[in-house]
Amino acid sequence: MDFFNEAIKVLQTLVVALGAGLGIWGVINLLEGYGNDNRATRS
Repeated sequence: MDFFNEAIKVLQTLVVALGAGLGIWGVINLLEGYGNDNRATRS
């Protein structure tokens, strides 16, 4: 049973790290796209 508990801890850590990475990536994408919606600045 110890092995399963350890595996669950590792999976939780991986899921949290993946979620944090996706969240940061999403915020960066929002910030990058924020200044590009003005029609006057487009060529």
